[in-house]
Amino acid sequence: MGVTGIGGLFFRARDPDALKAWYQETLGVPAPGAWMFDQQAGPTVFAPFKADTDYFPADRQWMLNLRVEGLDELLESLRGAGVEVITSADWDSPETGRFARIHDPEGNPIELWEMPAE
Repeated sequence: MGVTGIGGLFFRARDPDALKAWYQETLGVPAPGAWMFDQQAGPTVFAPFKADTDYFPADRQWMLNLRVEGLDELLESLRGAGVEVITSADWDSPETGRFARIHDPEGNPIELWEMPAE
């Protein structure tokens, strides 16, 4: 369970310390103060979207996509922690894998991506 990779993301937060703690406790991102972590090899997608996309909320300029392992277990843990989880069978495919969406405590959208089994 947890994050397996991203190249880097920097963003503003109303309460950076609380948000860092949430990401660590909820998704297993390294502890606050540990600014770097080694990630597993795998793809990182860089994809600007049209300004009027409905792929993520219109009031947000970005959405974080995290590669994860054990999506079902992670979703169970998130639900147990009171995090709203959104899934759709339409998002999943054997070619691209499985997806779920959540929001952090400041409303930032996060897409969880479990890559297809090899």
